[in-house]
Amino acid sequence: MIAPSSLHLVWLAVAELSPVTLTLPPGEILCLSGSSGSGKSRLLRAVADLEPHGGEAWLGKTAQASIAGHAWRARVMLVPAESHWWAESLGEHLPDARLDDLEALGFAPEVFDWQVARLSSGEKQRLALARALSREPSALLLDEPTANLDDATTRRVEAWLRARIRARGWPVIWVAHDPAQIARVADHHRRIVGHRLEEADEWA
Repeated sequence: MIAPSSLHLVWLAVAELSPVTLTLPPGEILCLSGSSGSGKSRLLRAVADLEPHGGEAWLGKTAQASIAGHAWRARVMLVPAESHWWAESLGEHLPDARLDDLEALGFAPEVFDWQVARLSSGEKQRLALARALSREPSALLLDEPTANLDDATTRRVEAWLRARIRARGWPVIWVAHDPAQIARVADHHRRIVGHRLEEADEWA
């Protein structure tokens, strides 16, 4: 297993957001909140090298600009709010998924035989997380990963994610709106206010 690394943003600027500088140590979750359209998703896309931006992102001693985009995204993995599915069979998307992860998310082994077309939005969201983690990234960018889930399933996914994040030492930026969820999962909380990323007052 590769030793965990910190995620560093150094004067990273995207769209109208003021440059962001922060360091996220291994295994820590930074929750990011802000009003709709404030730039949360665009910031995650910039960190994933999917959006033009100023400044630089680093994973440990590796600069984003020093490696190809697809190689960076394999290490600093974005799970978008709307997941993408390109094959008909779910098994084609999950060749390396762990059975214990799928069971933790409420799925039986038969899920590999399912057709993507039969999935609900909530099932897609949970399976997109399983797919991402099965690829063994080094950092995670989660854009509202429980937005389509009911409260009980949300807490189940939160518990699974937190355990995996702690075990593997992944630094994580997690976009969230619910103050209760932020209080449960975040080690740190920052909010986009206007064009600035600011420390939030407690978990509000």
